[in-house]
Amino acid sequence: MRSLEQLAASYREEAGERVAELEATLLELEQAPDDAELVSRAFRALHTIKGSGAMFGFDEVAAFTHELETVFEHVRGGRLAVTRELIGLALAGKDLVRGMLDGEGGADGRERDRLVAAYRALAPDAQGGARAPAVGELADAGCGAGGDAAAALGPRTWRIAFEPSPDLFENGTNPLGLLDELSTLGPCVVVARTDGIPPLEELAPERCHLAWEVTLTTDRGEDAIRDVFAFVEDRCTLRVQALPDAEAAPAAPAAPSPALAAGAGEVARSTGGPARSPEAASSVRVAAAKLDHLVDLVGELVTAQSRLARLAAQAEDAELAAVSEGLERLTADLRDTALDLRMVPIGTAFGRLRRVARDLAADLGKEIELVTEGAETELDKTVIERLGDPLVHVIRNACDHGIETPEARRAAGKPPRGTISLSARQAGGSVVVEVRDDGAGIDPAAVRARAEARGLLQPGARVGEADLLNLVFQPGFSTARTITSVSGRGVGMDVVKRSVEALRGTVALESAPGAGTALRIELPLTLAIIEGLLVEVGGGSYVLPLAAVEECVGLTAAEVEAARGAHLAPVRGELVPYLRLREVFEVRGARPEHEQIAIVRTEAGRCGLAVDQVAGQLQAVIKSMGQMFRSVKGLSGATILGDGSVAPILDVAALLKEHAARAA
Repeated sequence: MRSLEQLAASYREEAGERVAELEATLLELEQAPDDAELVSRAFRALHTIKGSGAMFGFDEVAAFTHELETVFEHVRGGRLAVTRELIGLALAGKDLVRGMLDGEGGADGRERDRLVAAYRALAPDAQGGARAPAVGELADAGCGAGGDAAAALGPRTWRIAFEPSPDLFENGTNPLGLLDELSTLGPCVVVARTDGIPPLEELAPERCHLAWEVTLTTDRGEDAIRDVFAFVEDRCTLRVQALPDAEAAPAAPAAPSPALAAGAGEVARSTGGPARSPEAASSVRVAAAKLDHLVDLVGELVTAQSRLARLAAQAEDAELAAVSEGLERLTADLRDTALDLRMVPIGTAFGRLRRVARDLAADLGKEIELVTEGAETELDKTVIERLGDPLVHVIRNACDHGIETPEARRAAGKPPRGTISLSARQAGGSVVVEVRDDGAGIDPAAVRARAEARGLLQPGARVGEADLLNLVFQPGFSTARTITSVSGRGVGMDVVKRSVEALRGTVALESAPGAGTALRIELPLTLAIIEGLLVEVGGGSYVLPLAAVEECVGLTAAEVEAARGAHLAPVRGELVPYLRLREVFEVRGARPEHEQIAIVRTEAGRCGLAVDQVAGQLQAVIKSMGQMFRSVKGLSGATILGDGSVAPILDVAALLKEHAARAA
């Protein structure tokens, strides 16, 4: 069995997930206060945190969560309406629970006492028993009405069959605690079923061999009974059966019922099904460090396989070549599997941003709606983890500088509520994240004045619009006239740019005064291993991300001459512009008579990269480049080839963008 420290760490991790789920649910509930399913979801999250916390010794967490859970029980029963004030208090409680789980709860006793008092003041009996219409009106439809709809009908008798999974003890669960909690709902009789206990010599003390049948009389509904077992629902079989009045006899112990054991006469579904088999486990929790180590090992295996493939080609041994090809296929499958394990939906980073926008709107006295799109787009978990803080800066900037006050928006003929759109989509081998607002936009005159005042721009100098907007990424640059708790110190957008570039990504800014601002971040799908196209230019090797390459075509000297100096190549009746890498990297020597062009697609459209030769496809393990290469545009890293030489990996989008900027 696991140690208490491991169980506590497991609880913190799982409770952290429930806390994040609670926050997302509360933010959704604020927009749809009549949604009974959201109320039930919030209640279940709180109940799980409380029940598991008490079981693992987190008594402070359990006691505080119980107070907030009671509030949502009133909401479920229709005695309390969902209001913005209630959501605000619930979010504050969520923050406090998060602090307790992180070991910070003891220092915030005043906040805990304040919130507990506020929760108790929300109770209907503290408000004179007034009943608020809202979610509770849906109780008659059976949604979230577990307690009060049943109370209106008076006490009923229930028979409950509880059969834990044999591995229930592994996460520290004590089934007797669940039975004790069940007894708080009303008078009950508990009968243990011992037929599953093996002979003494076969008994495993760390396995649960018992099951229980309970006869319970309560004025609470079935939902209240099932809530007791909410946090073990995937580790047990649970049957709840309402007994006819003639059979209701809670004062006398009831023998285990064969009919109940067989499921006859059930009025509800089984919560868990039979004790979990290996096939029932659909997911396994793995530490992130183990995944990182796995990917590192796969990267080394890819490099070793590349060396073997080169040696097999030089040896001209058919048997060795066959072994090398088989290993290459297995390595590719292992690489794809390892990378898929690290891919997570970018929506995990979007969740916290909704809370940021909500809280800032309240602090700034603005009406702001954050709309998300493409949350299912997958990205390497390392990229998502490091993208969180830059996105927070961007959202804060949009709320403070972008979206106007309701009065200013009305005066400009806009709706009082501003909108910030946060979207993600995959584009070739990259993911594009865009934050767009419909606010006031960036005032070019204010940017110019601030830049001239700081000496970043000579007075009267001619600067393009894009270059002028890029000045906002300078350290310490801000157009805010006053410093507030939100912004004004100029430490936001430069952090965004540095963080994105550290992820081998790019940032682009667009703005239209009076219409709004859009910031686009383009990031690689993964920071570990990619499929690449190896090309050669003047004896040097370079790698293009294969996901960005559409096709490869030839380029003859006659076609170059026919273009009369223009970098245009005919591709099936279409003229495609191309960039010659020999010129980009200033490679000396005459170019070959027959060149090849890799046709790539970026956000700007199709373009070609002319090279001396396409050497073939390879798996490239991405390595970071040294500080001296940080200022070189168009490079996203490097990889080690089979012969031990180093080949730069090109950032196609950045390379084309840099060339376009120079040409302009």
